[in-house]
Amino acid sequence: MKYLVWFSRIFVGVLFIISGLIKLNDPVGFSFKLEEYFSQGVLDLPFLMPMALALSIIIVILEVVLGVFLLLGFKPKFTVWSLLLMITFFTFLTFYSAYFNKVTDCGCFGDAIKLTPWESFTKDVILLVLILILFFGKKYIKPLLQTKTSWVLPGATVLVCATIAYQVLNHLPSVDFRPYKIGANIQEGMSVPDDAPKPIYEYAWQFRVNGEDKIVVTNGEYPTVDGEFVGVETTEIQKGYEPPIHDFTIEQNGEDLSAELLEEDKLMMVIAYDLAKSNHEVFREVGEVAEEAVSNGYKVIGMSASSQERANKVKQEYGLNFDFYFTDETTLKTIVRSNPAVLVLERGTIQQKVHYNDLDKLKL
Repeated sequence: MKYLVWFSRIFVGVLFIISGLIKLNDPVGFSFKLEEYFSQGVLDLPFLMPMALALSIIIVILEVVLGVFLLLGFKPKFTVWSLLLMITFFTFLTFYSAYFNKVTDCGCFGDAIKLTPWESFTKDVILLVLILILFFGKKYIKPLLQTKTSWVLPGATVLVCATIAYQVLNHLPSVDFRPYKIGANIQEGMSVPDDAPKPIYEYAWQFRVNGEDKIVVTNGEYPTVDGEFVGVETTEIQKGYEPPIHDFTIEQNGEDLSAELLEEDKLMMVIAYDLAKSNHEVFREVGEVAEEAVSNGYKVIGMSASSQERANKVKQEYGLNFDFYFTDETTLKTIVRSNPAVLVLERGTIQQKVHYNDLDKLKL
């Protein structure tokens, strides 16, 4: 039991620290995932949605802190109980997500490592078993530090985590794991290689033969059956290749103009996924940056999922010299974790990406 506890202690502690740090790098992205869980189509807890960002920060900092506490053997009873409660909650979420196919990515490791719902649930079940070993073997968790210094590292951990959270919330994630990172080309991200795996489907054909139903399963070909065809049910049994960027459009009046705009030598995108939730205080500065960009030969466009009426209102109120185009809200949230934000592109390649707090760092 002693050796099982040591193994579990190291494995669980390291995994919680890694998982927490990855999400701490992008707490806004994790808050979007929590909003999915709280939405009416999933857990139906819409009153929690306004608190998603605060909850995401608390959860990710707690993950890191508990991982450090466990490795140090600090407050073992509190640490193990907290880990058990947290993993029980996560296991419920991932099972619900997998069984009902509600949230296709749990966000356990942010955008760094994508797991399917069932993979996430399996991971949580393994962690639950290891944490139960820790729970029943608490007496073997001995502190690594002397009593006088035992509060120093845990306290420093909380301080460092809070500092990282403050930094990434007021700027952008330190490491960008998304397909829209600086240096990425959007057109290349949308392309599908010629030799890419194709999806595989299974077809269940239903016939009426001599008054009885008969099901014939094929991979696509129409079966030869001496009977009356009733219907067919199609099931995807193996997914095909999905490009990293598969939902990007820049629409105006129902027409997708992305192919044309991404060929611009100098393109500035002002991205505000929801103009109602944007920080409106910075739009005048955004307008000044846009005017400077135009004077330097850039084409400037706005991109939002808000209605055209709201976009026109913002444009008039702040004297913006560019038009807004429509893009899916989830896509815009994926592109950049700031509302608004500015991107600078050269023929579809992202050269610069800044939070609204860093507009002065743009180089035009």
